[in-house]
Amino acid sequence: RGLGSADSIPPTLPRRRAERMLFGMLVSPRRCRVGASRRELRALRGFVFDLDGCVWTGDVLVPGVADVLALLREQGRRVSFLTNNSAARSAGIQAKLEWLGVQAAKDEVLTPLEILGEVITARWGPSRGLAIGGEELTAALREGGHELVSPERHHEAQVVVVGRDAGFTYERLTAAARAIAAGAHFVTPNLDPRLPLEGGDFLPGCGAVVESVAAAAGIRPLVIGKPEPPLFELALSRMEM
Repeated sequence: RGLGSADSIPPTLPRRRAERMLFGMLVSPRRCRVGASRRELRALRGFVFDLDGCVWTGDVLVPGVADVLALLREQGRRVSFLTNNSAARSAGIQAKLEWLGVQAAKDEVLTPLEILGEVITARWGPSRGLAIGGEELTAALREGGHELVSPERHHEAQVVVVGRDAGFTYERLTAAARAIAAGAHFVTPNLDPRLPLEGGDFLPGCGAVVESVAAAAGIRPLVIGKPEPPLFELALSRMEM
């Protein structure tokens, strides 16, 4: 049934509230005619949602999100959730969604770490990697068939992967920049400068760390997360689209 039909809206939702919210997410009334846009919306079979700042802020669900997701699932639409989080895997993100009251299967949740090892292998084969980031990032590299080297052995690195790193130090900055300047490939999950939290607060994001390494090395990174295509392509594949 079309999104605009009254009987397609769950009775627990305020009338047309979820429709207005979903319509507002996808189109700008200043750029296209409302009638045509609603027809296009009714034809869509799948929706990909960003998480940080869109579905949640920190540990708080964005108001109205649960209504929109419930409406889409009731109508049989496919849903995927994407995050650029460089310190989390799908299982952890799925657990957080369910803790916030949002239904999600593990294969509906995607992070750059799911494809990190695969992207490196496809481009450069099994590699020696220097990881600047948390435990989940280093685990993703190792599980992808790559050998990890320490900052002290940065001269052996063939690839440097930089994520959000709560323990980032001048020593780690130096090791990463020197390895990249010497020819190691430079990869990052994302360039997001901030990680939004509840109450309008934030943490420095992956991009804040990446930009310091890029400035010191004089080289820009390969980005594998949003807005680049790989995560979106995987989401579409999993939704069979």
